[in-house]
Amino acid sequence: MEIHEYASYDAIGLRTLISAGEVTREDVEDAARRALDKADDDLNALALPMFTPALDHAEDGPLSGVPFLIKDHGPVAEGVPFSLGSRALNGVTARHDSDLMARFRAAGLVTLGLTTVPEMAISFSTESVKHGPTRNPWDPERGVGGSSGGAAALVAAGAVPMAHGGDGAGSIRIPASCCGLVGLKPSRGRVPCGPDMGEPMLGMAYEFGLTRTVRDAAHLLDAVHGPGVGDKYTAPPPHGRYAEEIGHLLGRLRVAVTTEAWSGAVVDGEVAGAALAVGRVLEEMGHVVADASPVVDPDAVMRSMVAEAVAIASALLLAPRQPDPGRMEAVSRRLLEVAREYSALDMMAAFGAQNQVTRSVAGFFTGYDLLVTPTLARLPAPHGTLRYDDPDHTLTSWLTSIFDYGPFTMVFNVSGQPAISLPLGHSARGLPIGVQIAAAYGREDLLFRIAAQLEQAMPWKDRTPRLFVG
Repeated sequence: MEIHEYASYDAIGLRTLISAGEVTREDVEDAARRALDKADDDLNALALPMFTPALDHAEDGPLSGVPFLIKDHGPVAEGVPFSLGSRALNGVTARHDSDLMARFRAAGLVTLGLTTVPEMAISFSTESVKHGPTRNPWDPERGVGGSSGGAAALVAAGAVPMAHGGDGAGSIRIPASCCGLVGLKPSRGRVPCGPDMGEPMLGMAYEFGLTRTVRDAAHLLDAVHGPGVGDKYTAPPPHGRYAEEIGHLLGRLRVAVTTEAWSGAVVDGEVAGAALAVGRVLEEMGHVVADASPVVDPDAVMRSMVAEAVAIASALLLAPRQPDPGRMEAVSRRLLEVAREYSALDMMAAFGAQNQVTRSVAGFFTGYDLLVTPTLARLPAPHGTLRYDDPDHTLTSWLTSIFDYGPFTMVFNVSGQPAISLPLGHSARGLPIGVQIAAAYGREDLLFRIAAQLEQAMPWKDRTPRLFVG
């Protein structure tokens, strides 16, 4: 199988070829390895050499034979060393699979490697001191977003059709926007989080994946959703398979559109224009579209996000072997200091702030079915724009800087609703622009239906980046 042929298929396309006997799993894996070699030379997106052989997986799963990657924010897969993008955590080996990794294996995904992340996975740029910048296949001088940046770069470049990602404040959706992909953050409790966590990052972190097509995202969620044994809570079960939502007719929906950041951050005109264009297309489809937005207190969002960052640091501080701060980047060191001083009263105040945001946003969706916003406030940023290793940053100034860049995503991490970024815009300079669509809690089915309609009405399949392996 030639690389250009391999890269022209999404995951379901490859699975169909394998099922029909037109190619073998070995043919596909070989093409994927050659594609990854070629793409990583340009993009610097693999955190380790490729796994040889691939991680164990089922031969009869619904995505059997589909090449896949996991993110270096572990521990995720038994026996695989993780570092969270840090020189201070080099080679912490997972003792067992996460529940989600077990489902990736059961689905038959062929896991070939580990993708780059920013240190501690709390940046919207993937350019750690450990690995250097991961380059954007649309423009190598620009970043790929974060924290699932390596995953996004390699999916966008055609090296794999889908990859694992995690989202603590936008870390699936923002790389999807930067790299022209589909990035879904599921509802809180939709995807299992165990066995090592009962409520990841105080219920504000989510895991799933990045894909090039809507149908691949739907099939992936079908393969991994549902409660794990001992999960603290779970999202309500869907009415049927998510893949079957694609193509279903939609009634007349109530759609809100806003391009004004709740924090007051400035939004680029091209980025705002892409979201407004989606609103016009939805109106032409017959939906009722209005300029409206939930009432969101940005200070409450910030207090929630500080608590989430403290939760990340606390996991390190409570570990049997603590990292050496001297080998960490500046904001990581500052975060460890904040975590040591953070009190129980501070945490309770943060839970109150999270509840305030959650109630307000949930109330908004009693009057609207969907909310359309930009994903980012700006086009993909040049390397070095976000300065994680700047010793002048406080934790608050750091979070403010990344939320000025991406002010629309973290609200839904706090409140728990599903949100998806779709590559529905394109700048005059040829850069992808993501548009975020959020729905009420538990309504991934609605997101897949509307996303599939927009994929047809505003197609992106023929837009490929400059550095595409095909």
